[in-house]
Amino acid sequence: MKSQKVVKDCVSALIFGICISVFGAGFYGAADAADWPNYRGPDYNGITGETDWKSNWGDDGPKELWKKSIGIGFSSMAVTDGRVYAMGNTGKKGNTDIVFCFDAATGEEIWKHSYPCPLQPKYYEGGTLTTPTVDGGKVYTLSKMGSLFCLDAAKGTVIWQKELSKDMSNDLPTWHFSGSPLVVGEMLVLNIGDAGLALNKNTGATIWASGKGKCGYATPVPFVMGGQRGLAIFGKDSIIAVSPTDGKKLWQFKWKTKHDVNAADPVIYDKYVFISSGYGRGCALIEINADQATKVWESKVMRNQFSSSTLYDGYLYGFDEKELKCIAPQDGAEKWGDKSLGKGSLTMSADGRMIIMSDKGELVIAQANPQQFKVLARAKILPKGKCWTTPVLANGRIYARNAAGDLVCVDVGG
Repeated sequence: MKSQKVVKDCVSALIFGICISVFGAGFYGAADAADWPNYRGPDYNGITGETDWKSNWGDDGPKELWKKSIGIGFSSMAVTDGRVYAMGNTGKKGNTDIVFCFDAATGEEIWKHSYPCPLQPKYYEGGTLTTPTVDGGKVYTLSKMGSLFCLDAAKGTVIWQKELSKDMSNDLPTWHFSGSPLVVGEMLVLNIGDAGLALNKNTGATIWASGKGKCGYATPVPFVMGGQRGLAIFGKDSIIAVSPTDGKKLWQFKWKTKHDVNAADPVIYDKYVFISSGYGRGCALIEINADQATKVWESKVMRNQFSSSTLYDGYLYGFDEKELKCIAPQDGAEKWGDKSLGKGSLTMSADGRMIIMSDKGELVIAQANPQQFKVLARAKILPKGKCWTTPVLANGRIYARNAAGDLVCVDVGG
Protein backbone atom coordinates (compact mmCIF):
# COMPACT_ATOMS: atom_id res chain seq x y z
CA MET A 1 0.00 0.00 0.00
CA LYS A 2 2.80 2.38 0.87
CA SER A 3 4.57 1.81 -2.46
CA GLN A 4 1.29 2.42 -4.32
CA LYS A 5 0.89 5.74 -2.51
CA VAL A 6 4.45 6.77 -3.41
CA VAL A 7 3.83 5.95 -7.07
CA LYS A 8 0.52 7.84 -7.00
CA ASP A 9 2.19 10.90 -5.42
CA CYS A 10 4.98 10.85 -8.01
CA VAL A 11 2.52 10.59 -10.91
CA SER A 12 0.41 13.43 -9.48
CA ALA A 13 3.48 15.62 -9.08
CA LEU A 14 4.63 14.81 -12.63
CA ILE A 15 1.26 15.72 -14.14
CA PHE A 16 1.15 18.86 -12.02
CA GLY A 17 4.65 19.85 -13.15
CA ILE A 18 3.72 19.34 -16.82
CA CYS A 19 0.68 21.60 -16.38
CA ILE A 20 2.89 24.29 -14.88
CA SER A 21 5.48 24.10 -17.65
CA VAL A 22 2.84 24.13 -20.40
CA PHE A 23 0.55 26.82 -19.06
CA GLY A 24 2.90 28.82 -16.85
CA ALA A 25 5.20 29.90 -19.65
CA GLY A 26 2.52 32.12 -21.15
CA PHE A 27 1.71 34.11 -18.03
CA TYR A 28 4.32 36.79 -18.49
CA GLY A 29 6.74 38.08 -21.08
CA ALA A 30 10.19 36.59 -21.52
CA ALA A 31 12.48 37.36 -18.60
CA ASP A 32 15.90 38.93 -18.82
CA ALA A 33 18.09 36.25 -17.28
CA ALA A 34 20.45 38.76 -15.68
CA ASP A 35 18.48 41.73 -14.32
CA TRP A 36 15.98 41.93 -11.45
CA PRO A 37 14.03 45.16 -12.05
CA ASN A 38 11.28 44.74 -9.45
CA TYR A 39 10.11 42.80 -6.40
CA ARG A 40 10.02 39.03 -7.06
CA GLY A 41 11.83 39.51 -10.37
CA PRO A 42 10.91 40.06 -14.03
CA ASP A 43 8.36 37.21 -14.03
CA TYR A 44 6.91 38.19 -10.61
CA ASN A 45 7.42 34.63 -9.32
CA GLY A 46 10.64 34.79 -7.30
CA ILE A 47 12.68 32.95 -9.96
CA THR A 48 15.57 34.33 -12.00
CA GLY A 49 16.50 32.89 -15.38
CA GLU A 50 20.16 33.18 -14.39
CA THR A 51 21.88 29.79 -13.99
CA ASP A 52 25.57 30.51 -14.64
CA TRP A 53 26.58 31.19 -11.04
CA LYS A 54 28.54 29.26 -8.46
CA SER A 55 27.42 27.82 -5.15
CA ASN A 56 30.60 25.89 -4.28
CA TRP A 57 32.53 28.65 -2.58
CA GLY A 58 33.94 26.55 0.28
CA ASP A 59 34.45 27.36 3.95
CA ASP A 60 35.51 30.97 3.38
CA GLY A 61 32.20 31.85 1.76
CA PRO A 62 31.68 34.00 -1.33
CA LYS A 63 33.89 37.05 -1.82
CA GLU A 64 32.39 40.26 -0.47
CA LEU A 65 32.53 42.89 -3.21
CA TRP A 66 31.11 45.82 -1.26
CA LYS A 67 28.92 46.86 1.65
CA LYS A 68 26.86 50.00 2.24
CA SER A 69 24.70 51.45 5.00
CA ILE A 70 21.31 52.41 3.57
CA GLY A 71 19.17 52.98 6.66
CA ILE A 72 16.50 51.07 8.54
CA GLY A 73 13.99 49.02 6.62
CA PHE A 74 12.93 45.81 4.95
CA SER A 75 12.78 46.87 1.29
CA SER A 76 14.41 44.50 -1.17
CA MET A 77 16.59 45.62 -4.08
CA ALA A 78 16.06 46.20 -7.80
CA VAL A 79 19.03 45.52 -10.09
CA THR A 80 19.08 46.58 -13.73
CA ASP A 81 21.42 48.15 -16.30
CA GLY A 82 24.43 47.83 -14.00
CA ARG A 83 22.79 49.62 -11.10
CA VAL A 84 21.25 48.67 -7.75
CA TYR A 85 18.30 50.60 -6.32
CA ALA A 86 17.63 50.34 -2.59
CA MET A 87 15.78 52.19 0.18
CA GLY A 88 16.09 52.87 3.89
CA ASN A 89 15.11 55.27 6.67
CA THR A 90 17.45 57.47 8.72
CA GLY A 91 15.70 56.64 12.02
CA LYS A 92 13.79 58.59 14.65
CA LYS A 93 16.21 61.53 14.70
CA GLY A 94 15.95 62.17 10.98
CA ASN A 95 12.61 60.58 10.02
CA THR A 96 13.69 60.58 6.39
CA ASP A 97 13.50 57.93 3.67
CA ILE A 98 16.41 57.72 1.23
CA VAL A 99 16.37 56.05 -2.19
CA PHE A 100 19.87 55.03 -3.28
CA CYS A 101 21.32 54.20 -6.67
CA PHE A 102 24.64 52.30 -6.58
CA ASP A 103 26.95 50.88 -9.19
CA ALA A 104 26.05 47.18 -9.10
CA ALA A 105 29.65 45.96 -9.35
CA THR A 106 31.53 48.46 -7.16
CA GLY A 107 28.92 49.89 -4.80
CA GLU A 108 29.83 53.44 -5.78
CA GLU A 109 26.96 55.80 -4.98
CA ILE A 110 25.56 57.33 -8.18
CA TRP A 111 22.73 59.34 -6.67
CA LYS A 112 20.28 59.45 -3.78
CA HIS A 113 16.86 60.98 -3.27
CA SER A 114 15.34 61.75 0.13
CA TYR A 115 11.98 62.86 1.51
CA PRO A 116 10.37 63.11 4.98
CA CYS A 117 8.89 59.88 6.35
CA PRO A 118 8.52 58.71 9.96
CA LEU A 119 10.27 55.52 11.07
CA GLN A 120 7.01 54.09 12.55
CA PRO A 121 8.56 51.17 14.50
CA LYS A 122 5.32 49.46 15.52
CA TYR A 123 6.32 46.09 17.07
CA TYR A 124 9.31 45.94 14.71
CA GLU A 125 12.25 48.13 13.63
CA GLY A 126 10.18 50.22 11.23
CA GLY A 127 11.58 51.89 8.13
CA THR A 128 10.96 51.29 4.44
CA LEU A 129 8.86 48.34 3.30
CA THR A 130 8.37 48.51 -0.47
CA THR A 131 10.91 47.69 -3.19
CA PRO A 132 11.83 50.08 -6.03
CA THR A 133 10.50 49.21 -9.49
CA VAL A 134 12.58 50.10 -12.56
CA ASP A 135 11.01 50.44 -16.01
CA GLY A 136 11.88 52.39 -19.15
CA GLY A 137 14.51 54.63 -17.59
CA LYS A 138 12.34 55.44 -14.58
CA VAL A 139 12.34 54.28 -10.96
CA TYR A 140 9.08 54.10 -9.03
CA THR A 141 9.15 54.14 -5.23
CA LEU A 142 6.39 54.19 -2.62
CA SER A 143 6.83 55.12 1.04
CA LYS A 144 4.87 53.47 3.82
CA MET A 145 2.98 56.77 4.28
CA GLY A 146 1.97 57.00 0.61
CA SER A 147 4.64 59.23 -0.93
CA LEU A 148 4.87 57.96 -4.50
CA PHE A 149 7.78 59.07 -6.71
CA CYS A 150 8.67 58.59 -10.34
CA LEU A 151 12.40 59.27 -10.60
CA ASP A 152 14.82 59.45 -13.49
CA ALA A 153 16.76 56.18 -13.20
CA ALA A 154 20.01 57.74 -14.39
CA LYS A 155 19.98 60.97 -12.37
CA GLY A 156 17.49 60.50 -9.52
CA THR A 157 15.59 63.68 -10.37
CA VAL A 158 11.83 63.75 -9.75
CA ILE A 159 9.69 63.34 -12.86
CA TRP A 160 6.41 63.35 -10.94
CA GLN A 161 5.15 62.61 -7.44
CA LYS A 162 1.89 62.06 -5.56
CA GLU A 163 0.92 61.93 -1.90
CA LEU A 164 -1.56 59.08 -2.10
CA SER A 165 -2.91 59.14 1.44
CA LYS A 166 -3.68 62.85 0.97
CA ASP A 167 -4.35 63.21 -2.77
CA MET A 168 -6.48 60.06 -3.00
CA SER A 169 -7.83 60.14 0.59
CA ASN A 170 -6.89 56.48 1.00
CA ASP A 171 -6.96 54.92 4.46
CA LEU A 172 -3.63 53.66 5.77
CA PRO A 173 -3.52 50.03 6.94
CA THR A 174 -2.11 49.31 10.40
CA TRP A 175 1.49 48.86 9.20
CA HIS A 176 1.04 51.30 6.32
CA PHE A 177 1.61 50.73 2.61
CA SER A 178 3.81 47.72 1.91
CA GLY A 179 3.05 46.46 -1.62
CA SER A 180 5.61 47.48 -4.24
CA PRO A 181 4.66 49.34 -7.45
CA LEU A 182 3.89 47.18 -10.50
CA VAL A 183 4.27 48.36 -14.10
CA VAL A 184 1.76 46.89 -16.57
CA GLY A 185 2.07 48.41 -20.02
CA GLU A 186 1.52 52.15 -19.60
CA MET A 187 0.07 51.75 -16.10
CA LEU A 188 1.55 51.83 -12.63
CA VAL A 189 -0.54 49.58 -10.38
CA LEU A 190 -0.55 49.73 -6.58
CA ASN A 191 -2.21 47.71 -3.83
CA ILE A 192 -4.06 50.73 -2.49
CA GLY A 193 -7.77 51.03 -1.81
CA ASP A 194 -10.27 48.18 -1.84
CA ALA A 195 -8.86 46.44 -4.93
CA GLY A 196 -5.99 48.43 -6.36
CA LEU A 197 -5.17 51.75 -7.98
CA ALA A 198 -3.87 52.33 -11.52
CA LEU A 199 -2.02 55.46 -12.61
CA ASN A 200 -0.47 56.57 -15.86
CA LYS A 201 3.19 55.63 -15.36
CA ASN A 202 4.41 58.69 -17.27
CA THR A 203 2.29 61.36 -15.59
CA GLY A 204 0.78 59.90 -12.42
CA ALA A 205 -2.77 60.63 -13.62
CA THR A 206 -5.41 58.25 -12.29
CA ILE A 207 -6.65 55.65 -14.78
CA TRP A 208 -8.91 53.78 -12.36
CA ALA A 209 -9.40 53.44 -8.61
CA SER A 210 -11.27 50.87 -6.54
CA GLY A 211 -12.36 52.72 -3.44
CA LYS A 212 -10.74 54.29 -0.42
CA GLY A 213 -10.79 51.42 2.07
CA LYS A 214 -7.78 49.87 3.78
CA CYS A 215 -5.64 47.67 1.56
CA GLY A 216 -3.57 44.53 2.05
CA TYR A 217 0.22 44.40 2.16
CA ALA A 218 1.09 42.27 -0.89
CA THR A 219 2.32 43.46 -4.29
CA PRO A 220 -0.16 43.17 -7.21
CA VAL A 221 0.53 40.14 -9.43
CA PRO A 222 -0.30 40.13 -13.18
CA PHE A 223 -1.58 36.93 -14.78
CA VAL A 224 -3.25 35.45 -17.85
CA MET A 225 -5.93 32.82 -17.32
CA GLY A 226 -8.12 31.38 -20.06
CA GLY A 227 -6.83 34.03 -22.44
CA GLN A 228 -7.95 36.80 -20.09
CA ARG A 229 -5.47 39.17 -18.49
CA GLY A 230 -5.92 40.09 -14.87
CA LEU A 231 -4.32 41.58 -11.78
CA ALA A 232 -4.45 39.71 -8.47
CA ILE A 233 -4.78 42.09 -5.52
CA PHE A 234 -4.38 40.46 -2.09
CA GLY A 235 -6.48 42.80 0.02
CA LYS A 236 -7.07 43.02 3.75
CA ASP A 237 -9.80 40.37 3.83
CA SER A 238 -9.86 38.74 0.37
CA ILE A 239 -7.97 38.19 -2.84
CA ILE A 240 -9.56 40.02 -5.74
CA ALA A 241 -8.76 39.75 -9.45
CA VAL A 242 -9.47 42.83 -11.53
CA SER A 243 -9.25 43.76 -15.18
CA PRO A 244 -6.12 45.83 -15.88
CA THR A 245 -8.12 47.91 -18.37
CA ASP A 246 -10.70 49.38 -16.02
CA GLY A 247 -10.22 47.77 -12.60
CA LYS A 248 -13.53 45.88 -12.76
CA LYS A 249 -13.72 42.79 -10.57
CA LEU A 250 -13.20 39.44 -12.32
CA TRP A 251 -13.50 37.21 -9.26
CA GLN A 252 -13.04 37.33 -5.49
CA PHE A 253 -12.22 34.88 -2.69
CA LYS A 254 -12.71 35.85 0.96
CA TRP A 255 -9.66 35.35 3.17
CA LYS A 256 -9.81 37.01 6.58
CA THR A 257 -6.55 37.13 8.56
CA LYS A 258 -5.64 38.33 12.03
CA HIS A 259 -4.75 42.05 11.95
CA ASP A 260 -5.77 42.05 8.24
CA VAL A 261 -2.21 41.03 7.33
CA ASN A 262 -2.30 39.45 3.88
CA ALA A 263 1.28 40.25 2.86
CA ALA A 264 2.71 37.36 0.82
CA ASP A 265 2.17 37.58 -2.93
CA PRO A 266 -0.17 34.94 -4.37
CA VAL A 267 1.27 32.21 -6.60
CA ILE A 268 -0.72 31.84 -9.84
CA TYR A 269 -0.50 29.07 -12.43
CA ASP A 270 -2.84 27.32 -14.89
CA LYS A 271 -6.31 27.91 -13.36
CA TYR A 272 -5.14 27.92 -9.75
CA VAL A 273 -4.16 30.51 -7.15
CA PHE A 274 -2.21 29.66 -4.01
CA ILE A 275 -2.55 32.11 -1.11
CA SER A 276 -0.90 32.06 2.30
CA SER A 277 -0.91 34.28 5.39
CA GLY A 278 0.81 34.30 8.77
CA TYR A 279 -0.47 34.84 12.32
CA GLY A 280 -1.64 31.22 12.34
CA ARG A 281 -3.98 31.65 9.34
CA GLY A 282 -2.50 29.13 6.90
CA CYS A 283 -2.95 28.66 3.17
CA ALA A 284 -5.41 27.63 0.48
CA LEU A 285 -5.50 26.57 -3.15
CA ILE A 286 -8.23 28.24 -5.20
CA GLU A 287 -9.56 27.06 -8.55
CA ILE A 288 -10.79 29.73 -10.97
CA ASN A 289 -13.58 29.02 -13.45
CA ALA A 290 -14.79 32.12 -15.31
CA ASP A 291 -15.89 34.50 -12.52
CA GLN A 292 -16.03 31.85 -9.80
CA ALA A 293 -13.25 31.24 -7.25
CA THR A 294 -13.65 27.90 -5.46
CA LYS A 295 -11.55 26.50 -2.63
CA VAL A 296 -9.78 23.23 -3.51
CA TRP A 297 -8.20 22.79 -0.08
CA GLU A 298 -7.22 24.79 3.00
CA SER A 299 -4.55 24.02 5.59
CA LYS A 300 -2.19 25.48 8.18
CA VAL A 301 0.76 23.68 6.57
CA MET A 302 2.18 26.93 5.10
CA ARG A 303 1.84 30.27 6.88
CA ASN A 304 3.70 32.91 4.84
CA GLN A 305 3.70 35.99 7.05
CA PHE A 306 5.45 38.23 4.50
CA SER A 307 7.91 36.11 2.48
CA SER A 308 6.11 34.58 -0.51
CA SER A 309 6.37 30.93 -1.50
CA THR A 310 7.99 29.95 -4.80
CA LEU A 311 6.66 27.30 -7.18
CA TYR A 312 9.28 25.14 -8.87
CA ASP A 313 8.88 21.89 -10.82
CA GLY A 314 5.50 21.11 -9.31
CA TYR A 315 6.23 21.94 -5.67
CA LEU A 316 5.97 24.99 -3.42
CA TYR A 317 8.90 26.13 -1.28
CA GLY A 318 8.37 28.73 1.41
CA PHE A 319 8.58 29.73 5.06
CA ASP A 320 5.83 28.44 7.32
CA GLU A 321 6.45 31.14 9.93
CA LYS A 322 9.92 30.01 11.18
CA GLU A 323 10.20 26.73 9.28
CA LEU A 324 11.24 26.30 5.64
CA LYS A 325 8.94 23.77 3.98
CA CYS A 326 8.25 22.02 0.72
CA ILE A 327 4.62 21.17 0.01
CA ALA A 328 2.65 19.70 -2.88
CA PRO A 329 0.23 22.36 -4.13
CA GLN A 330 -2.34 19.93 -5.48
CA ASP A 331 -3.27 18.74 -1.98
CA GLY A 332 -1.10 20.64 0.52
CA ALA A 333 0.87 17.57 1.57
CA GLU A 334 4.07 18.43 3.44
CA LYS A 335 7.19 16.86 1.93
CA TRP A 336 9.77 18.14 4.42
CA GLY A 337 10.51 20.94 6.85
CA ASP A 338 13.66 22.57 8.27
CA LYS A 339 13.67 24.77 11.37
CA SER A 340 17.30 25.91 11.28
CA LEU A 341 16.78 29.16 9.33
CA GLY A 342 14.24 31.02 11.43
CA LYS A 343 11.86 33.46 9.77
CA GLY A 344 13.85 33.75 6.54
CA SER A 345 13.18 34.44 2.87
CA LEU A 346 14.15 32.94 -0.46
CA THR A 347 14.42 33.38 -4.19
CA MET A 348 15.40 30.79 -6.74
CA SER A 349 17.31 30.36 -9.99
CA ALA A 350 15.88 28.56 -13.01
CA ASP A 351 17.97 25.45 -12.29
CA GLY A 352 16.23 24.95 -8.95
CA ARG A 353 18.88 26.33 -6.61
CA MET A 354 17.27 28.18 -3.72
CA ILE A 355 18.94 31.39 -2.51
CA ILE A 356 17.92 31.61 1.13
CA MET A 357 18.62 34.21 3.79
CA SER A 358 18.17 33.07 7.38
CA ASP A 359 16.80 35.62 9.80
CA LYS A 360 20.26 35.83 11.40
CA GLY A 361 22.12 36.75 8.20
CA GLU A 362 23.30 33.39 6.88
CA LEU A 363 23.20 32.89 3.12
CA VAL A 364 22.21 29.31 2.32
CA ILE A 365 22.12 27.71 -1.11
CA ALA A 366 20.03 24.54 -1.37
CA GLN A 367 18.71 22.44 -4.22
CA ALA A 368 14.93 22.43 -4.60
CA ASN A 369 13.99 18.80 -4.06
CA PRO A 370 10.71 17.43 -2.69
CA GLN A 371 12.50 14.43 -1.19
CA GLN A 372 14.87 16.29 1.15
CA PHE A 373 16.36 19.64 2.16
CA LYS A 374 19.86 19.46 0.69
CA VAL A 375 22.27 22.32 1.46
CA LEU A 376 24.89 23.03 -1.20
CA ALA A 377 26.68 25.91 0.54
CA ARG A 378 26.26 28.35 3.40
CA ALA A 379 28.04 31.42 4.72
CA LYS A 380 27.38 34.22 7.20
CA ILE A 381 27.33 37.38 5.06
CA LEU A 382 25.44 39.71 7.43
CA PRO A 383 26.83 39.09 10.93
CA LYS A 384 24.28 41.12 12.87
CA GLY A 385 20.70 42.36 12.71
CA LYS A 386 17.41 40.87 11.62
CA CYS A 387 17.24 39.60 8.03
CA TRP A 388 13.69 39.29 6.72
CA THR A 389 14.32 40.81 3.30
CA THR A 390 14.28 38.70 0.13
CA PRO A 391 17.80 38.35 -1.37
CA VAL A 392 18.48 39.10 -5.04
CA LEU A 393 20.69 37.25 -7.54
CA ALA A 394 21.62 39.33 -10.59
CA ASN A 395 24.55 39.14 -13.00
CA GLY A 396 26.63 36.79 -10.87
CA ARG A 397 26.17 38.77 -7.66
CA ILE A 398 23.91 38.23 -4.64
CA TYR A 399 22.57 41.27 -2.79
CA ALA A 400 21.20 41.01 0.75
CA ARG A 401 20.33 43.40 3.56
CA ASN A 402 19.29 43.45 7.20
CA ALA A 403 16.77 45.61 9.03
CA ALA A 404 19.51 47.87 10.39
CA GLY A 405 20.43 48.87 6.84
CA ASP A 406 23.58 46.89 6.04
CA LEU A 407 23.46 46.12 2.31
CA VAL A 408 26.05 43.60 1.12
CA CYS A 409 27.03 42.40 -2.34
CA VAL A 410 28.87 39.06 -2.74
CA ASP A 411 30.42 37.51 -5.83
CA VAL A 412 28.94 34.24 -7.12
CA GLY A 413 29.87 34.72 -10.77
CA GLY A 414 30.39 31.55 -12.77
